[in-house]
Amino acid sequence: MIIQWSEEDNCFLVGFPDFPGQPWRTHGDTYELSVANGIEALESLIIAYEATGDSLPEPTVSRV
Repeated sequence: MIIQWSEEDNCFLVGFPDFPGQPWRTHGDTYELSVANGIEALESLIIAYEATGDSLPEPTVSRV
């Protein structure tokens, strides 16, 4: 989950780069709300993948 402040939207945007489609899946006015909304969005994505029988995307591994 990536959370990023958007000056244009005046809120935190939440995205899941490993899932194809929309770059931003949800948002929140506070960081805490964006985390909660992000968890809910991720749960919905997983349910949708399971319902269609699709495999979840492989996670990107970041090495710093």
